[in-house]
Amino acid sequence: MRSAKPHVFHIARDLSVPLAAGHVFTLAKYRLTAEALRSRGVPEESFERHGPIPWEDLARVHSADYLEDLRAGRHNARTIASEIDLNVAIVGAFRSMTAATVAAARDALSLGYAANLGGGFHHAFRDRPEGFCYLNDIAVAIEALRADGLARRPAVVDCDVHQGNGTAAIFRGDHDVFTLSIHQENNYPPKQPGSLDIGLDDGAGDDEYLSALGGGLSTLLERHPPDLVCYVAGADTYAHDHLGGLRVTKEGHARRDRLVLDAFGGRGIPLFTVLAGGYARVLADTVDIYAQTCWDIWSRAQERR
Repeated sequence: MRSAKPHVFHIARDLSVPLAAGHVFTLAKYRLTAEALRSRGVPEESFERHGPIPWEDLARVHSADYLEDLRAGRHNARTIASEIDLNVAIVGAFRSMTAATVAAARDALSLGYAANLGGGFHHAFRDRPEGFCYLNDIAVAIEALRADGLARRPAVVDCDVHQGNGTAAIFRGDHDVFTLSIHQENNYPPKQPGSLDIGLDDGAGDDEYLSALGGGLSTLLERHPPDLVCYVAGADTYAHDHLGGLRVTKEGHARRDRLVLDAFGGRGIPLFTVLAGGYARVLADTVDIYAQTCWDIWSRAQERR
């Protein structure tokens, strides 16, 4: 059972699951981000660790057949689209990271801001995985809070370099959930229409990115004033990312964070963050971007206490 005390940061209990040697996706980046925050002075009591989320909570979003595939570790036509191994350990890690996202969403209601040091698996569909995503923790968190009457008009602001296609598909036709995705247009994945999609040209840098994002945030606030926001703070928009083709600098990412957090925090709208993609050629660069995002969240949460 979770503590009644709210926490700013949430993290899966076990991120030591081994993946294929040399795989571009590494769970170590989340642990290293937590270490970077501790080195900046974030106290240990600000972190909460999570074990696997119950299967029944996942069933609000994912189909019964697909969840049974994950439970059994089945390789079949539904699960083959994943680009990482399917086994009991990795499914457990995804369930734990999803639990952390749900907890961050709940604690954002009390603190104004909270974050999962992981999560953001926006390519997972209701009935299948895609990319590096087995469970759509974003959708699971939104549905958990809606089920409890804690959110009625949530929004997703997805700033990963790749479009949040799974999230868009899950909420298509649901007019109470607004999905904004700003991404590199000529990149993975095959696009799914969301509420507002902003596709950027290859090589877009800080100014172009931030201008487009600012316009998107204004449109969101005008069309769908939210009562809860999930900020998907992908670091793969970085200029030196293996899987991205944009040219956003570290300072550009810090400005992006301020733009998003100001847009909603200034209006008293709770916001929870998931870290999503980040595959910099130098792992420390991804960790730097994640840590700066989380430090901004930490600082703002302290101001509200």
